[in-house]
Amino acid sequence: MKEVLNKKGFICDMDGVIYHGNRILDGVADFVNWLQENDKEFVFLTNSSERTPHELSMKLGRMGLNVDADHFYTSAMATAEFLSTQKPGCTAYVIGEAALTKALYDHGIYMNDVNPDYVVVGETRTYSFEKIEKAINLVRAGAKLIGTNPDITGPTEKGIMPATGALIAPIEIATGKKAYFVGKPNPLMLRHGLKKINCHSEEIAFIGDRMDTDIIAGIESNVDTVLVLSGVTSLEDIDLFPYRPKYIFKGVYELLK
Repeated sequence: MKEVLNKKGFICDMDGVIYHGNRILDGVADFVNWLQENDKEFVFLTNSSERTPHELSMKLGRMGLNVDADHFYTSAMATAEFLSTQKPGCTAYVIGEAALTKALYDHGIYMNDVNPDYVVVGETRTYSFEKIEKAINLVRAGAKLIGTNPDITGPTEKGIMPATGALIAPIEIATGKKAYFVGKPNPLMLRHGLKKINCHSEEIAFIGDRMDTDIIAGIESNVDTVLVLSGVTSLEDIDLFPYRPKYIFKGVYELLK
């Protein structure tokens, strides 16, 4: 535990590490207070593209945690940054929520449903056949297919909901084109997090609850990985993968024991 706590910075996943739905997890308030009181550099990294940093800050505020919007980085932001470096001034047809559209606008990427450079898909609750049909025709006409993250499902208080990987699958199948996913486990996302807190890889610990996105992203970014069992992964699940986290805890509450 001392090795982890002595790190200069922390990158933390959110769902399964900090909260489930609208319920904060055990010990999280103490952990966040510890980060702030000890002047640790930290950022909350989420594969979800549904909310802006300000909305995530407000969500934690409703749970009793005071965390500024600057401490959040989403797959929507990573996607916008990626596209702006790939093709500055490009246009996109977007299937996603307002937070994704805003992130793209902030990087000078504007909406185009006639001849866009990219079709971008993120989590959304307004998925429709018309949008799928439009996206398929645009990709067949030459638009590049981009997913904010490859997650197939995501947890909610009502159960499991389809995430970006599931929503983009019909477009991939119908066009024969594979999407490029920007979010975890793509190490690009984690490297953006490192840049945001101005830390080198050896100076931080990455805390996550998923072996297939969080831990592999940490390993491929050469950072120390911390798996918490408060999310979707059980102790038995770890042996199903050909790689392992450096540290394993039941939850972030164990770090401060």
